Amino acid sequence: MNTLHPTAAQLDAMAGELADLLTDAVDDGASVGFLTPLDRAEAVAWWRERSAAVAAGRLLVWVAFEEPGRMLGTVSLALPGKPNSAHRAELVKLMVRRTARGRGLARALLAVAEEAAAARGITLLHLDTESGSPAEHLYRSTGWTAAGAIPDYAADPAGVLRPTTIYYKRLPAAAAPATG
Repeated sequence: MNTLHPTAAQLDAMAGELADLLTDAVDDGASVGFLTPLDRAEAVAWWRERSAAVAAGRLLVWVAFEEPGRMLGTVSLALPGKPNSAHRAELVKLMVRRTARGRGLARALLAVAEEAAAARGITLLHLDTESGSPAEHLYRSTGWTAAGAIPDYAADPAGVLRPTTIYYKRLPAAAAPATG
């Protein structure tokens, strides 16, 4: 797997492929904020809107590719814009194409995001995911802690309200530079 941390312009250029990835996830029942059927044009527009957040430094995105360049997955970190929350970020939109699942890609993308967060001095990550979803196993097995569940938090792709579990993970503080 190869990963790319796209610029805003690159993200905008990849919006079609990212839209296909998003619609694949939603069609498979992933609760990532959209209802079925998800129109491809709506998915493209949603990804293009993310370009402004990437350009402003409020969103970091990684995309996983397989040789010779087929997009397999993505993950993002949303960075808060307030001074009192500069130490944390939200992990969002971790998605892997159905045909690529079971190969460790979600785990690898998660590690990429966690490592990048730690390198930026972020010491706390948080996320929410549908309670009882397969994603919960991934987060628990990679050291995330469940903070609690909220009933009827979000509708799944079919429009049914589902509970969501909030997770967090503490990251080691970046080592201070040596002084001499």
